[in-house]
Amino acid sequence: MQFSFEYEKGKTLQALRYHFLSRNEIKVLLVLINVFAIVSAVLFYSKRIRPEPFLLGTCVWIAMMVSIWYLLPMSIYKKSQTFKDHFSIQITQWQIRLDGSQGHVVWDWKMVIKHLETPYFFHIYFTEKSFFLIPKDSMNEEMKHEMRGYLNELVKK
Repeated sequence: MQFSFEYEKGKTLQALRYHFLSRNEIKVLLVLINVFAIVSAVLFYSKRIRPEPFLLGTCVWIAMMVSIWYLLPMSIYKKSQTFKDHFSIQITQWQIRLDGSQGHVVWDWKMVIKHLETPYFFHIYFTEKSFFLIPKDSMNEEMKHEMRGYLNELVKK
């Protein structure tokens, strides 16, 4: 299977949000902040604490959501030249070959440690923090099905 693609900013930012929200440390942090906000709200409304802890919990929750939803994805998008390039990709049962303006790279399937499928992309992870996004827009349904088969068969569980 072979096709060319470019990244669309809005869809790429959404994919980066999925990446951050799939991280275990972010999930734990969100749960802790939500528990703190709920407990402080209950204690505030039952008149057991002053409004400051409740306001602190609310401010921390808002700051965390703004960071995860806007600041982190936008900073990664702006820093990375990858999202502004045009690529040609060839996917076989043995490897993934990516050609761009900076050259080419070949990844064997054994280098992929996990994968994630989101509405617009296949996320291919090489380490917990190193990944590549393959857009689904440039694929027809048969290619998407073939890609899912490669990911399910060839990626280590």
